[in-house]
Amino acid sequence: MNSPAAGLLGPTTIEHQPPELFAGRDGILLIGSPNVGKSSLFNALTGTYVTVSNYPGTTVGISLGRMKLDFGSGKEHIKVADPPGLYSLLPLTEEERVARRAIFASNAHCILHVVDSKNLPRQLPLTLRLLEAGYPVILVLNLWDEFEELGYQLDVTALSSRLGIPVVCTVATKGIGIEELKKAIAKIFSHGKFQPKKMPWHKSLVELFDQVAGEIPEERLPAHLHARIAAILVLEGDDRLAKFLGLDPETLKKHRARARHLAAQAFSIFAPLFYKHVADNLLQGIFREPGDRKPQLRERISRALCNPLIGFPALLVVLYFGFYQFVGQFGAGTVVGWLEEDVFGAYINPFLNQVAHQTLPWEWLQKLFVGDYGVLTLGITYAIAIVLPVVFFFFLVFSMVEDSGYFPRLAMLVDKGFKRIGLNGRAVIPMVLGLGCDTMATMTTRTLETRKERFLATFLLSLAIPCSAQLGIIMALLGSRGLNVWLAYLGVILLILFVVGWVGSKILPGQAASFYMELPPLRLPKLTNVLRKSFARMRWYFAEVVPLFLAASVILWALDLSGGLAALERGMRPLMGILGLPGDAAESFLIGFFRRDFGAAGLFKLAKENPQGAMSTPQIFVASVTLTLFVPCVAQFMMMIKERGAKFAFVSLGLVTILAFATGALLNAFLTAVPIF
Repeated sequence: MNSPAAGLLGPTTIEHQPPELFAGRDGILLIGSPNVGKSSLFNALTGTYVTVSNYPGTTVGISLGRMKLDFGSGKEHIKVADPPGLYSLLPLTEEERVARRAIFASNAHCILHVVDSKNLPRQLPLTLRLLEAGYPVILVLNLWDEFEELGYQLDVTALSSRLGIPVVCTVATKGIGIEELKKAIAKIFSHGKFQPKKMPWHKSLVELFDQVAGEIPEERLPAHLHARIAAILVLEGDDRLAKFLGLDPETLKKHRARARHLAAQAFSIFAPLFYKHVADNLLQGIFREPGDRKPQLRERISRALCNPLIGFPALLVVLYFGFYQFVGQFGAGTVVGWLEEDVFGAYINPFLNQVAHQTLPWEWLQKLFVGDYGVLTLGITYAIAIVLPVVFFFFLVFSMVEDSGYFPRLAMLVDKGFKRIGLNGRAVIPMVLGLGCDTMATMTTRTLETRKERFLATFLLSLAIPCSAQLGIIMALLGSRGLNVWLAYLGVILLILFVVGWVGSKILPGQAASFYMELPPLRLPKLTNVLRKSFARMRWYFAEVVPLFLAASVILWALDLSGGLAALERGMRPLMGILGLPGDAAESFLIGFFRRDFGAAGLFKLAKENPQGAMSTPQIFVASVTLTLFVPCVAQFMMMIKERGAKFAFVSLGLVTILAFATGALLNAFLTAVPIF
């Protein structure tokens, strides 16, 4: 039976054939699982910085760069592409589909398969699949320092001989092995010859593969995907690819049954266990895991962070010192107060007002630049004096935490709780990213495996996850009223998140996927890496946000000039009464749709300058909770339409509005009856 919410999920998308990444055959494609250092290797090869993070989902698109390669006769620039991480050629998430499409469309001269050295037995099957597909591959054993430090052993020369391809050991973050890797790449470009290991399929299975391959229309095959490889993938169960290739479902069902029967008859096994079996045989006698030994301090800390008894208190410590004290109290309190009052309030804005009134002849034009909603006095002031320090300090803390490798352990910690709301530990990544920018986080929900998880996570992001700018301002506002008020705010938001998530998990069709994630090494954050990531994110954030601040200022100015803003505010005043807030608070909710942080900053200003008297602690609490739950900003709303469709976005908008004001009204009634603040 279909769920009543099934229509919100929209149509199922299928594979499409992307354009080729490289002109001719002059490119290199980096392939590998998440958390193996693939983006670090891209940085080391190209000198181009991409955000390097210890969690999946960092590379959602495809990063492109160039590297210098010495061919003896001279150096040439070679293109390098870094798609998202993938575990197998049978993709489960959208980021894996992007990576597989890149492989299928790749006319690269060489594929670098980057693996975490200590997890070689689990990741070698993908190497075998790439070789079977006919791609020229170099196996890159990254994180080699940790491999040796933990006591693993590998005969690299023997592995290279057995696979028939180059195998290179690297530590990408330190530049170790990069020159050797470049030499191996240059050799493949110069000679182009390699003799990879052939897969020992049983003859009867090979005949079936060829039969299915013959049924695939040639014009439907991606440019660089061999028909036999496509046949193996659809026989394994890739219905998405089978649909794209136009194969008859009933015929395919019979072929799959026959594949299992033939494998059983031949005392063989079928994919994907087949590749794992071949990989284990290849490593026999040359790969040795460490024996019994005392765990290192880093390993003990890693295990402790995944244990609820230690992990949750550790999370509270990170939230309190990193986000509450540093971002909230120092960033959104001290630094914002200094910039807003002592710099902009005392010097810059008065100067801009004076210049505008002296040079602009019309009052309406003056208001465009320096009025209550002026491009300079609202847009630039909010962007630089209020949002800039909050966002910067948030990204600084965020980059330190992620560079340490903590986030995958947090995902392991919350997996059980997230399963109760139809998600799994992997969903913690978009949720945490949402604390930086909900628009960016909405885009990364494509890394979740099922459509149910993607839609549920997108809705929860639009409802209960405040962005860094909004959260920082609210933290400063609530922090001034005491830690107990801030903790109560956090408790209400988390309660709404889990109640709505639980209800949504029951309404939306489908099941949560199983959770699997590679744990990267737990390391001390590198200052240079933290600063580079922070500034890279700041550049992205302000390239996207400042134009929206200016556009929002112009729209608000136009609405104010035409009387439309006053009419909307009058329409919202009864709602403010239900919430127990002054009528002027309607303005904060209205401008919050253009930018969430605009609304929070307006509330911050109102709490200090309300002509009806300073707002009480219960009023600030109710306003902060309601504003957090209120509609997503325009940028996030547009991303929701792009990622999940207009129908889902507009239904979500309506539901979020109802939930926000219903929660605010209930809180107001409760605090009026039980004055706990």
